[in-house]
Amino acid sequence: MTNVLIIDFGSQVTQLIARRVRECNVYCEIWPFNKISKEKVNKFNPSGIILSGGPSSVTSENKPEVSEFIFHLNLPVLGICYGQQTMVSQMGGKVESSDHQEFGKALVRVNNRCKLFDGVWNVSSEYQVWMSHGDRVTELPSGFEQVAKSDGAPFAAIADEKRNFYGLQFHPEVFHTPEGPKILKNFVVGICKADSNWTMSSFKDEAISSVKEQVGNGKVICGLSGGVDSSVVAVLLNEAIGNQLTCVLVDHGLMRLGEIDEIVELFRSRFNIRLVLRDASAIFLSRLSGKTDPEEKRKIIGNTFIEVFEEEANKIGGAEFLAQGTLYPDVIESVSFTGGPSVTIKSHHNVGGLPERMNMNLVEPLRELFKDEVRELGRELGLPESMVGRHPFPGPGLAIRIPGQDITEEKLNILRSVDHIYIDEIKKANLYGEIWQAFAVLLPVKTVGVMGDKRSYDYAVALRAVTSVDGMTADFYHFDMEVLGKISSRIINEVRGINRVTYDTTSKPPGTIEWE
Repeated sequence: MTNVLIIDFGSQVTQLIARRVRECNVYCEIWPFNKISKEKVNKFNPSGIILSGGPSSVTSENKPEVSEFIFHLNLPVLGICYGQQTMVSQMGGKVESSDHQEFGKALVRVNNRCKLFDGVWNVSSEYQVWMSHGDRVTELPSGFEQVAKSDGAPFAAIADEKRNFYGLQFHPEVFHTPEGPKILKNFVVGICKADSNWTMSSFKDEAISSVKEQVGNGKVICGLSGGVDSSVVAVLLNEAIGNQLTCVLVDHGLMRLGEIDEIVELFRSRFNIRLVLRDASAIFLSRLSGKTDPEEKRKIIGNTFIEVFEEEANKIGGAEFLAQGTLYPDVIESVSFTGGPSVTIKSHHNVGGLPERMNMNLVEPLRELFKDEVRELGRELGLPESMVGRHPFPGPGLAIRIPGQDITEEKLNILRSVDHIYIDEIKKANLYGEIWQAFAVLLPVKTVGVMGDKRSYDYAVALRAVTSVDGMTADFYHFDMEVLGKISSRIINEVRGINRVTYDTTSKPPGTIEWE
């Protein structure tokens, strides 16, 4: 299997580069620029190297740089945005700050033929790209030539065809560079000669083999939430080690309508997986009583989950391994030189801390995959579409969808009913697959209404639906108003305690997807 190495300088869209490479059926990994060694690179044995963008300036004193040996491996190298700038600077060219900055859509004009653009862009033509830079290349190193320019970047694309070195000031990995994926494919497959043979079927076989080797005859415990990640992990492990696996499902009382029953039926009956169900809803609700701060709610739920899970794991006894649905974005953020996001937006609900507390080794078979790849693996393993295609659901469940107020059984039941109607109507309208995530929020607001010629004073709810590729950015879903009106009517007519329905038209950014 051939690989591509992506060296990360902290760009917000580095993960998108990896996605585009994998869409070529080529395996790749992202490594922080300051965790590169010649020995490590040689062991990985990449067919080519991509240098990502980043927030730094090549003109600054503490600028990040790629190790010089990268340019002496006789491998193709593609620098994107900051990656282009540091390549130019380190190889003897010049990069300067400019008053003519480019952020967002721009046009580039192709001046010379280049293997990177073969079959994609023509000489003397203009094409839309996405730019995000303040600095720009002003003088090329020896061996390079200008391939394309824009109003703000005289060297928007450069190439040294003899050494297969290329630089792009724009971002080919983002949606707003329409032909970007084809350009990256030209680099990965055409120039690097990487084999397009990394498939989900081959990954499944490799993952099963790897789990068998890691676990041996040991026992494994898997925390099953019913979400896509943990469900795929559970079924994969079941195929690999069968009865050595025990799944633990903690019912915190914050799930959607009928969800616990669906999960139990699927895993016990369809997949014959050993599953322990612990109803801990009373414990969670008592500890959440009177708590209104969303971060405090998350921490209470996370800590209580760990406590309950540990109790059940101790009852099972003898387990050496703990399985988790860690995905590649989590891995990248944990090793990035920037530490991932600069601030904690919200704590994540998982079994963090358990391996150390219980002296267990981690089994993380999905740590090389992105979310959409996990869904593909789930289909490969025979999971039903109702599970694989399920919208994301937060670990703390409905607790964070009751903002600014304490959590009670009454409020949870109201929200469950609203959410059920909302999703039901979305599915009836055949819109569920178009929407990344849809959910209802019970607002800390009561309003006056008129119902049956009588005054009502009941809760208002907000409906949220977004489209997205990976959850990092999102736009609100543009419902047909007839559909939205039908949803609203059903909620008000069928759910006692609700007399007003609103729709959230906030994109991400500036908002988050969830209401917190």
